[in-house]
Amino acid sequence: MGRGLFAGAKMKRDRQRFRWKDRGYKKRVLKLKQKSDPLGGSAQAKGIVIEKVGIEAKQPNSGIRKAVKISLIRTGNKLTAFAPGDGAINFIDEHDEVMVEGIGGRMGRSYGDIPGVRFKVIKVNGVSLNEMVRGRKEKPIR
Repeated sequence: MGRGLFAGAKMKRDRQRFRWKDRGYKKRVLKLKQKSDPLGGSAQAKGIVIEKVGIEAKQPNSGIRKAVKISLIRTGNKLTAFAPGDGAINFIDEHDEVMVEGIGGRMGRSYGDIPGVRFKVIKVNGVSLNEMVRGRKEKPIR
């Protein structure tokens, strides 16, 4: 790499070229997060429950993790969201309106032993799922 007296232009040009090797830069400039993310870059989104599903945990754990298939209202995208909490799936029925957010895995990917699930349910019909699991609030009838 040129470091001489008149090398400024070359250094600038090289810097611009090599920035594309940086994963973060490429993702940011090409807006890949918004394009690949079902939520469209936003933190949370509302959706309608299509069905309840049980997902088998990855090795070495065993168990069936309770999740729901959701159709997002804004984009119409389909996704699977985990229902956190003991017996939380019992508070969620088909055609309920739920609020989902990222599950908190690495770089927007799945978390822990739940394969392919990147989101979790936080609200059902406008009421916090956590509050319902703890018995503080009742589920509203729509």
